[in-house]
Amino acid sequence: MNNLLLVISGPSGVGKGTVVKRLLKDGGFRLSVSCTTRKKREGEIDGVSYFFMEKPEFEKMIAQDGFLEYNRHFENYYGTPKKFVLESLKTSGVILEIEVDGALKVKSAFPQAVLIMIAPPSAAELEKRLVRRGSESKEKIAERVSRMDYELSKSQYYDYTVVNDDLNECVARIKNIIEKEKEIRQ
Repeated sequence: MNNLLLVISGPSGVGKGTVVKRLLKDGGFRLSVSCTTRKKREGEIDGVSYFFMEKPEFEKMIAQDGFLEYNRHFENYYGTPKKFVLESLKTSGVILEIEVDGALKVKSAFPQAVLIMIAPPSAAELEKRLVRRGSESKEKIAERVSRMDYELSKSQYYDYTVVNDDLNECVARIKNIIEKEKEIRQ
C-alpha cells in the first residue's frame, strides 16, 4: 500500500488548518474525522466535523481498542477512530490534524505514519497571528503561546519540522516531503 498516513501538528495559530486545506485540495488525501463526546456546535455536521457520540459509546470503543489515539479535555473525549483511518487508507492517503501527544500515540500504534510538525517563525509571530484571528481573549492567547514551547519540544520525535514563515513555501515543502515518502514506500 502506497497511501500515507500523514499526521500534522503544531501550536495553535501556526496555520495547520490552512495548510491541511491546501493539501486536501490537490487530492490523494482524505481528512480523518475525529470522534467526540462534546455537544455539536451550530453549523457542525456529524460525520464531517466530528463523529458525535455519547460517553458510554466512546468508552465502549476505548475498551474495544477502537482508537489510534484518544484523550479527554474538560470532561469530553476526543479520539481518532482506528477503523475509519484504516478503511480510508485502502483508497487514499489520510491526514490527521491532531495535537502532539495524540500524534506520538499514533506513531507508536502505526509506525509507518509520517509526522510533520509545523512551527512558527517565532513566538512573537505566533502571538501576532493569534491576535489577528481575533477569536480569543488575551489570556487565552497567552496560554496558547506558552504551550508552544511544550509542543515544539516534541518535534524531536517527529519525522519532519516545517517552519510556516510563508504559506505557499510551507505547503510546497510538505508536498515535497509527501513525494519523498511515497518514493521510499515504492
